[in-house]
Amino acid sequence: MPEPLKSTEVNSKTDPTVAKQYDTSTPISKQINEFYSFADTQNCGLLTTTRPNVGPVGRSMSIARRQGPDFLFLANVHSRKFADLNANKTCQFTLQNSQSQDWASVTGEATVTSNSDPRIKGLYNPSLKAWFGDLGDGVHTGEPEDPRMALIEVKSGYVVYWKSTMESGEQFGKEVGTAAEKGQVAQTGITREIGGKDLEKARKDA
Repeated sequence: MPEPLKSTEVNSKTDPTVAKQYDTSTPISKQINEFYSFADTQNCGLLTTTRPNVGPVGRSMSIARRQGPDFLFLANVHSRKFADLNANKTCQFTLQNSQSQDWASVTGEATVTSNSDPRIKGLYNPSLKAWFGDLGDGVHTGEPEDPRMALIEVKSGYVVYWKSTMESGEQFGKEVGTAAEKGQVAQTGITREIGGKDLEKARKDA
C-alpha cells in the first residue's frame, strides 16, 4: 500500500522511494541467495566499461556462467571493451527482467585472461561461433582454441538489486495510480544492498 510522504524525509533530503522500500530486515544469506536466483533467470545483461576520453560505454553481454557472486563472459579479444578494461578495470553489469521490472546492478573489477585460460573450453557454447566466424585457416575457427576467444571475469564488489512485491502488472499500475492520486509514495518492491565483505564471504562459500 502507498505510504504518506513525511516532512522529515523532505527536510533530511531523503529519497522516499528508496527509503521506504529499503530492506534491512532480511538476513544477508537470504538476500544473496535471492540475488543468485534472480541472476540465474537472466541470459544476458548490460556490461558497462569506462572508455578514455569518452566515458561509460555499455553493451549487451551473454553470461557464460555465474560463479558465486561473480560473472564470467566469453568475448572477442579484438573488441574495444578489452582496451577499456585494460585502462580501467572497474565496470558495472546490469540485469533486468522486463516483465517484473526486477533489476540488479553489480559493480566490480574485471580480470581479462587470454585464450590459454582452461576455463574457456568448459564455458564454450557452439552458438558462439556465429559471433566470431570461421576464417577457414584452421586457427581462427570461432571455437575454444581460437586465439581471439578470451575470458572476462567480473568480481563483484558491490551489488544492489530491486525485487517487485507486486503479483501482476495490474497490481503495479493500481499501486502507482493510487499513490499519484493521493500524493503518497508507491510501495512496489524492496531494495537490497550487498557490500564487499558479504560478497567475499559468499565467494568463499560458493
